[in-house]
Amino acid sequence: MRLAPAFLLLFVLAGCDGTQPLIRHEEKEPGPFPAADRPVAHIVSSRWSTEEARDRLNEATEVMNRAKIARGMTVADIGAGEGYYTIRLAQRVGKDGRVLAEDIVPAVRDALAERVARERLDNVSVRLGAPADPKLPEASFDRVFMVHMYHEIEQPYEFLWRMRPSLRPDGLVVVVDANRPTADHGTPPALLQCEFGAVGYQLVTMEVMPSAGGYLATFRPVGSRPDPAAIEPCRQQSLDQAPRAKAGDGVAGQHKMVDEPDS
Repeated sequence: MRLAPAFLLLFVLAGCDGTQPLIRHEEKEPGPFPAADRPVAHIVSSRWSTEEARDRLNEATEVMNRAKIARGMTVADIGAGEGYYTIRLAQRVGKDGRVLAEDIVPAVRDALAERVARERLDNVSVRLGAPADPKLPEASFDRVFMVHMYHEIEQPYEFLWRMRPSLRPDGLVVVVDANRPTADHGTPPALLQCEFGAVGYQLVTMEVMPSAGGYLATFRPVGSRPDPAAIEPCRQQSLDQAPRAKAGDGVAGQHKMVDEPDS
C-alpha cells in the first residue's frame, strides 16, 4: 500500500516534535586538567607504618579527635591500604555511621575486603577507586580522609575536582602527611594548601602532629567548582621561595616508615 503524501509529511513531523533528539551526543568529559608541577611518589607499600607502632603513639585516636569524628557520621577513607584507619573509623562512627574504604590497587582492595568481612564490620564498604577519580557518590560524606597518600596522586587537580561534590555542606577533607618533598613521600604544607586552593578548597586547620609523622590539615570546598580550564597550577619554584607554613615547624619523625624510599 502506498502512503499519501500528506500522511508521509505528518509521519515525518511526528518524529521531529522535540521530545526525542534524533542524534544523541555523548556527554563531553571535563578537562583537560593542568599537570602537577612537582614529582609524584610511587606506591611502594599498602601500609605507612605498623599498626602496633601507630597505636603506641595513639595516632588514629588523636587524628579522629582533631577531625571531630562522631557517631553516625559517614566517612570515606581514600588510599585505605590495609585498613588501619578504616577499622578504627568504623568503631568510632558506630552502627549508625558508614565508612567507605577505597584503594586503587585491586589486590589491596581485595585483602581489605577480606579483613572487613573477617572482623564483621557491617558498616564498612570497600571499593576500587581510580588514580585520578575517587568515584565517590555526591553529597554523601561528612569527612574524607587522605592519610599519607596525597603525595602519590599523579593528577591532584583532577582528583580534587572530582572529589568536591562528594562532600556534604559541612563536610571536610582531612589530610595527614609528612612535611617533606613529594618525591620523598611527603607534601610540603604550602604546596598542599596551594593545590587545594586552586580547585576551590579553603584551609580550615593546619596543625603539627608528631604522632602521625607530620601534620594534619583540613579543607572545605567554597564557592562553585572551577572550570578545569580555569585552574591555575601551583609552581614549585614559587612555593619554594614562599614563607614556610606553620605546620612545618618542629615536625618530628617518630615513625619508622614502611613506605620510605630506599636511601
